[in-house]
Amino acid sequence: MTRGGRLSMAKKIAWAAAFIVVAALLQSTLFSRLALYMYAGPDLALLIVVYCAYLNGSLHGEILGFLAGFLVDLLSQAPVGFHMVIFTAIGALAGLLKGNFFLDFILLPLALCAGATAAKAAASLILYFLFSTPAYSFSRPMFWVELALNTALGPFLFALLNRFRPLLAVRREAE
Repeated sequence: MTRGGRLSMAKKIAWAAAFIVVAALLQSTLFSRLALYMYAGPDLALLIVVYCAYLNGSLHGEILGFLAGFLVDLLSQAPVGFHMVIFTAIGALAGLLKGNFFLDFILLPLALCAGATAAKAAASLILYFLFSTPAYSFSRPMFWVELALNTALGPFLFALLNRFRPLLAVRREAE
C-alpha cells in the first residue's frame, strides 16, 4: 500500500470514528433514557463498525472495532477491554464478508445487524465463562429487545451511512 493509500485509510477511519463517537454518546445519554426494557437499546456503535467493516474489509473493521469498543467501555459500566474484544472480533468477521454479497437496502443490513448482535451476545457469554464478566443471556428479554432494535434500525442506519459513503469507503488503487 502506498503512502497515499495509508493516508486515505487513516482519513476514512477518522471519519468513521467521528460517527462512532456521536453514536456512542447518543447511546450512553439519550437512548439509555429511552430504553424499552431494562436499559436495552440499540447498539449504534456496533452497527457502524459492521457497516464500515463490510465496506472496507477486516483491517478497517478491527481498528474501528477496537476504537469503538474502547469508547463504549469508557462510557459504560463494563470492565475496560470487554467491548474492545467483542467489537474487534465482530469488526474482523464483518470485514471478511466484504465483496461476498451485494449491499442491498434491506436484507443484508437486517442479516448483518442481527448477526452482529447475536455474535456480541455469544462473545459476552464466552468471556463470562473465561473471566466472570457481564454476559447476555439468550433467554432474557433484554437480549431479544436489543436484537429487535438493532435489526430494525439496521437498514435505516445503513441507508444513512450510505449517504456518507465517500467519507467512509476506502478507494482501492489500481493494481
